[in-house]
Amino acid sequence: MRRLLVVFVAVALAAGLTSCSTAGPVAAPQNVPEACAAASVPLRSLDLVSDVRAVTGQSTACLPSSAIEPVDDSTAPTLPVTVTDDEGREVEVTDVDRILPIDISGTISSTVFALGLGDQVVGRDSSTDFAGTEELPVVTKTGHTLNAEAIIELAPTVVLTDTTIGPKEVRQQLRDAGIAVVVISSDRRLDTTDQLVAQIAAALGVPSRGRALIERLDARLDQALAEIAEVVPSDEHDRARMLFLYVRGSANVYYIFGEDSGADSLIDAVGGVDVAGEIGWEGMKPMTAEALVAAQPDVLVMMTDGLESVGGIDGLIDRIPAVAETPAGANRRVIDMADTAVLSFGPRSADIVLALARALYAPEPSK
Repeated sequence: MRRLLVVFVAVALAAGLTSCSTAGPVAAPQNVPEACAAASVPLRSLDLVSDVRAVTGQSTACLPSSAIEPVDDSTAPTLPVTVTDDEGREVEVTDVDRILPIDISGTISSTVFALGLGDQVVGRDSSTDFAGTEELPVVTKTGHTLNAEAIIELAPTVVLTDTTIGPKEVRQQLRDAGIAVVVISSDRRLDTTDQLVAQIAAALGVPSRGRALIERLDARLDQALAEIAEVVPSDEHDRARMLFLYVRGSANVYYIFGEDSGADSLIDAVGGVDVAGEIGWEGMKPMTAEALVAAQPDVLVMMTDGLESVGGIDGLIDRIPAVAETPAGANRRVIDMADTAVLSFGPRSADIVLALARALYAPEPSK
């Protein structure tokens, strides 16, 4: 079921992102804006709201940095290595001098950089937007479709990808060209990050670096969750009722992300109540006005570009009148976060949940 959901949302996301793109080169990644002054401040040191359910207005969750910190372990890759990838194929990797990591969220790229192999990366997908990747050529056209010619031109020795990006015929075309293609798990949740790191580290012949990264990520996530737990209301009735709404106005795409979508794990992590789960909403499905009104969210969580694609909160209410029938609509309460960050998980998981928690419990109005 979870694999089917991943494939389904990949198609929806790709369609939406493609509709928002324009012809011509993909823009270079941008660093986190300096306006996110509170992004590095401990949550408990901020000016916390007294009633998280009564907050009004939009706030943006932003990361403290766009950089990916590599692990201290510099153990050389042990090659060749043979791995069984997520599609059951045995793949032999003999050379990691030219790595091409590509998926819909940029998570594989960030993991490769966190493993200390960023210097060997030769290209990127259009979601990879962290520091150090600005000059890498983009090999996805119209947003998130693989461009076989662009990939082969880069002469990668190994391609790391997953089923969120395709088409699968291109992956086979790369194999036919003699390129080692390793399909990594597409399951993106807080509790699958360790598996993701282990798979990528194994495929690149650096298992000890993978273990070091997992240890660091687990420690940071535990610390982040403990920090958030200090400010979560003890009474569940006082906790924010939250709903993840995915929209792409130019494509008329409106989805609610529910249980097993990955968004639910973020809401749980920040101490919110996942109202999609309350109404039995599983996976990612087109939104209905009835479901939105039944859920009665206090807070809508959205991707920044998605919110902009409908003209902000006013445009969202104009396009989806049912939003006005919820507490979130009445209070114009939306938390937005960069499209390339909010569901990327991986090396930035701890920073992502803390950023959302700051926007929830100590919001600064968006400018």
